[in-house]
Amino acid sequence: MTRKYDVLVIGGGNAALCAAISARRGGASVLVLEAAPKFYRGGNTRHTRNMRCAHDAATDILTGPYTEEEFWEDLQRVTGGQTDEELARMMIRESKDILNWIVEQGVRWQPSLGGTLSLGRTNSFFLGGGRAMLNALYLTAEQLGIEVLYDAEVLELEIADGMFLSAALKQGDGRVHVRASALVAAAGGFEANIEWLKQYWGEAADNFLIRGTPYNRGSILKMLLANGVQEIGDPTQCHAVAIDARAPKFDGGIITRHDSVVFGIVVNKHAARFYDEGEDIWPKRYAIWGRLVAAQPDQTAYIIFDSSVVTSFMPTLFPPIAGGTVAELAAKLNLDTAALEKTVSDFNAAVQPGTFDHTILDDCRTEGITPAKTHWARKIDAPPYLAYPVRPGITFTYLGTRVNRQSRMLMKDGKPSANMFAAGEIMAGNVLGKGYAAGIGMTIGSVFGRIAGREAAQNARN
Repeated sequence: MTRKYDVLVIGGGNAALCAAISARRGGASVLVLEAAPKFYRGGNTRHTRNMRCAHDAATDILTGPYTEEEFWEDLQRVTGGQTDEELARMMIRESKDILNWIVEQGVRWQPSLGGTLSLGRTNSFFLGGGRAMLNALYLTAEQLGIEVLYDAEVLELEIADGMFLSAALKQGDGRVHVRASALVAAAGGFEANIEWLKQYWGEAADNFLIRGTPYNRGSILKMLLANGVQEIGDPTQCHAVAIDARAPKFDGGIITRHDSVVFGIVVNKHAARFYDEGEDIWPKRYAIWGRLVAAQPDQTAYIIFDSSVVTSFMPTLFPPIAGGTVAELAAKLNLDTAALEKTVSDFNAAVQPGTFDHTILDDCRTEGITPAKTHWARKIDAPPYLAYPVRPGITFTYLGTRVNRQSRMLMKDGKPSANMFAAGEIMAGNVLGKGYAAGIGMTIGSVFGRIAGREAAQNARN
């Protein structure tokens, strides 16, 4: 570790690899520090499937155009306007080029998956999923001469007046120091740090499940903020979906996520509905359900549906719990029988005639109940009756480092850092004030990763 690198990248997922490759192609010597062992490398990217990019026309793997303006409108809708418009519009514009650039780095696409995802026009799917995408990027990095260290936990960052000097790494029982002319932080959020989550969520955080890597504990974010980097984002905002309550505490991934909400109703432990299950197209609303469930007693809820819809959504790792009657199902879920029977009966009575179509905002709705189900409302009356128990599944947190258009971190005094850049989840709060749309995390990582690497290499040369 006596060598001084041009660019040090901390992190091992999509954003980190895009930054490393971009910096190396810019002529810089690059070292990547991945805290995880090699088998678990890649952070949350291991569990991803697709990326959302603007494009002007249909392609071999996309069914039609997805304009910059439509992307912007979708982002506005899911965030409620809580986004940095300058950075967001730049990201959307740059995403058009990422579709081809990422292929040049060895990544391959496949045609979209169908069903409730409804992403054939907007999102490109990785052939082989996130792990295959990662393997392609790591192979390219290796071929370019980028050095990678695994099990490389950073213990300390030496920063003086907004300038990165070195990083201290844990090596065996001791520590070593790595020096570099520029730093790219791409080490994710703090979602796997339950104690940090409890500072904002209280004891409820003990009931959260972490969909992704257990290595995103926010240590790099905490070091940067302690060294004068300006923070952005609400610490309680995150990408959080409803996942199976039987999933493991960490690393359950995509196969524990439930996409069946729009086909039934969701009740809490008191067998009461609490939100409109048919508010909007699923990829624009699936990521609100983690926070909704987090606000319920014991952070638990149940998706209730019937046998008529079992082939309408992607199956998950865990089978549904079944009952021949609503009462039998309630008993298996330890819910009050009379309460669940009344909820289902009231819902069925409120369903209005309509033409069902899950790909659009159809006219199947309820009347006379609160909350309403505004689309895709159909009676639950075809036994056996089925249910999935769900808990909040946290993907990544939105508290992060503020950056500018060069992906350069801004200090608390408003001045750009001398040589520190950020990409991916650690700076996602610049774009995502709240809410989420499918595939946008990968967009943030790829776009800002490429920019951060390019700018860090140029900074090192200067």
